[in-house]
This record gives sequence, structure tokens and C-alpha cells, in this order.
Amino acid sequence: MKLLMTSLLALLPLYALAGEPAGKKTTYELELDPYYSAFGVYNSLTGKPIPHMQVDSELEIYKELIKNFYLPRTFIIEASVNPLPYAGTLIKKHQPDFYHNMQWTGNFNAVRAVTAGFEEPWALSFFFGNVVSFDSIKKAYKGKRNGYSGMLINIGNYHIKDNTLVKDNWIETEAKLKGEQILATRELRWSFRGGMKFHANKYIADSFYLGFRRSRTDFKKSGKDSFWLHNSGFEYVSDFSQKKLEPIRHYFVVEKKFPFKNSRAAFTMGLGFVWTANKKYSGPLSSVGDIKADNAFQFILRPNLEF
Repeated sequence: MKLLMTSLLALLPLYALAGEPAGKKTTYELELDPYYSAFGVYNSLTGKPIPHMQVDSELEIYKELIKNFYLPRTFIIEASVNPLPYAGTLIKKHQPDFYHNMQWTGNFNAVRAVTAGFEEPWALSFFFGNVVSFDSIKKAYKGKRNGYSGMLINIGNYHIKDNTLVKDNWIETEAKLKGEQILATRELRWSFRGGMKFHANKYIADSFYLGFRRSRTDFKKSGKDSFWLHNSGFEYVSDFSQKKLEPIRHYFVVEKKFPFKNSRAAFTMGLGFVWTANKKYSGPLSSVGDIKADNAFQFILRPNLEF
């Protein structure tokens, strides 16, 4: 596992450099969020800017991205951190009294509920694929409009189990179709993905998974305008054991968004759960953390702000 990860780190930058003609186009992007923050470098392998599409619907975007899935034109390297999930591990380790005071009921800890659902504190990602920009249906809208399709490789060196950091050199390979519109009055995000995850820690089961996510925020819509359609979101991920092809984890969250008046901001509240089978962890890790049930069920409470 360590040899594989070292080889990837060495070869991926070389692959990017090998595809760069003299007139390369490179852009940078910073994303800040309490649950996922990242800095990415976008590098064109063709020396041309990100292509622009004239489309009338999301379906056309999907068709274009899928059509060019095996013809990578963009290389992205991204470093990310999950601030609140990592903060949960620090609170549990350094403020144990406060953490245990947040145990409001026998199976509900407020810190764990707010930070649950993320299995790693940080990651380094490499993406080979296609990135396209596109117009909105309403041409007066201005903002970031991108679609992505291709192969993603994530690596990291720690795993989170019940707000406890566990040493684990892991690698994840993923096929992804993703899109986003970040406009003056609306944010729309969607993601369809499937992949496999491998762990150097032998007490964490290797898995394959499928995931779906969609989120829409209309900053100018009132609560009376299609309450659930315009300001809502959901995410579902299902993990299966690579050895026995049996489910070992289900993750599900639904969100409701409440835009502030006269402002491009919204309060969001996510509710959901993570179900983890006892087959996901073994040996000493089966007793690590707070949840000792054979098949653990953890509620998720996820407040946030969107700008």
C-alpha cells in the first residue's frame, strides 16, 4: 500500500507535465466551508482554456461530459481538509469532559451528531478528466458554471471513527460526474460517483461504493415558492465490502435551506444518519470509539451557512 501511494505521488505530477504544451493554461481555486475546505490547481493538458458550452438543460451537460469521459483534457491537484469533523476529534481528545457533557441521551452526543459522516480529516486528490463551463438558461446570470467528468484518486493517512483519529494510509479511486452553478441568485450542485477504497490498516474493511448528491439554493425565492424544490438537497452513499459484497455502511442526509432576506446567504439544516455494520471494523478497532452496538446507527445534525 505504501509503495502504491508513493508511486502515485511520483508519477501523477510527471503525467501532468508530460501533457503540458508550452502554452499551458493553469488556474487556481479556493473553497471554504466548515465541513469541506480545499485549494485546487487546474492545469490544462491541451494548452487550451476550459471549453465553453452553449446548453439549454442539465441533460445536455451530462451528455457532453459522458461523451468525453475517456479523453482527459484537464489535470487537477487538490488539498482538502474537513474542519469540523477534525475539530470533533480534537474536542474528544483534549476536552473529554466537555465532550461527555454533550452526551444528551444514551445514543445521542451533540458533538458526534454535528461532525458525523466524514471518514477522514484531510486528503490529497488527483483528477484526470474534463472540465467545461456553460451558460445558464438565463443569460443575465453571471458566476461560476462548471461540469466535471473523469477519474479521481484520493489519498490520506488517517481515518475517523466515532470522533477518534485512527492511523491508516488509505487510497481511493473514483469515477465521477459532477457539476455546479454558482450564480448571483442561485447555487446548484450535483454529483454522481462510484469507486473503491483500500486501507493499509488491516482492521478496516476495503470497500466499493456508489454515491449521489444534489443541492439547490435559491437566494431570491421565498418559502412559498416550491418550498422543497428550490431550497433543498440530499446526499446518499452506500458502501459494500470488497470481500463478501455485503453492505457495511449507509450514509443519508437531507437538507433544507432558509435564505436570508435581501442577502445572498442562507441558513441550512441537514438531518440524516450513518449506519455502520460491525463487519466494517475488526480486531482492536471494534472497541475504538463510543458506539459499541453490533450495527451502529448514528444520527446526523448538520447546521451550516451558505454565501
